[in-house]
Amino acid sequence: MKQVVAIIKPFKLDDVRESLSEIGVQGLTVSEVKGFGRQKGHTELYRGAEYVVDFLPKLKLEIAIDDGIVEQVIEAIIKGANTGKIGDGKIFVYPLEQVVRIRTGETGPEAL
Repeated sequence: MKQVVAIIKPFKLDDVRESLSEIGVQGLTVSEVKGFGRQKGHTELYRGAEYVVDFLPKLKLEIAIDDGIVEQVIEAIIKGANTGKIGDGKIFVYPLEQVVRIRTGETGPEAL
């Protein structure tokens, strides 16, 4: 089992969710986060004063999946999140040792 974590632009959530649904992903967790990478933030104008926005709003998606569909999930996220511009995000894949469904007590791939 794997956990896929993706950092994406907020307005791309619906596209990514739709792409994941098409390949059969049934659940994901979404968190609002802030951060920066090569983008290094940007400047904005507010009431005539310029100020620097160091941390940009992003969404963090967390998806627990079976090993067999890792590449499909990565491709689906890329398909939904890609704008071709800087700041599109990153995808991280981690090994997942154990999953337990609290309601039924199922463990392993059955709990996904």
